[in-house]
Amino acid sequence: MDKLKKVLRGEEEEQDEQSIITEVYNASTLSWSTRIKGFIACFVIGCSLSILGSLLLFIPTSSGLKLFALLYSLGTVTALCGTLFLVGPVNQLKNMFKEKRIIATIIMIVMIALTLMAALWWQITILALLFCVLQFLASLWYSISYIPYARDGVKKCCESCMS
Repeated sequence: MDKLKKVLRGEEEEQDEQSIITEVYNASTLSWSTRIKGFIACFVIGCSLSILGSLLLFIPTSSGLKLFALLYSLGTVTALCGTLFLVGPVNQLKNMFKEKRIIATIIMIVMIALTLMAALWWQITILALLFCVLQFLASLWYSISYIPYARDGVKKCCESCMS
């Protein structure tokens, strides 16, 4: 980390670019317990925002829908950002766009955007609710992709319920 600080200040110019990138990639000043606390804090704040947004949905004005969509989507993003504490931003982005979860990632991002658009610009309540449900399902599908064999279990459960 000291080398990185020297390079950023321009004091050490002879270090090659690849070693700087590696040092930035591996550098972490947070202890494991601090990372866990950051993850838990983001998860709790994200869930709280989503619940608060859901409660605001029952306000009979159009501002209730806007606040719902905004808080629910912000809650989803905040909860997702908690994983940045656990694995770091570079690893998180790599994990999000791995082959097994790229579709879930893209669908989740699109549903967040569509939820906000339906509530803030189009102001169509039923669409905002539909996109919110799809956002939740995409987020759930994305989250269980980190649990080994969880997706297969969910698929088998749904297949048995359908037949």
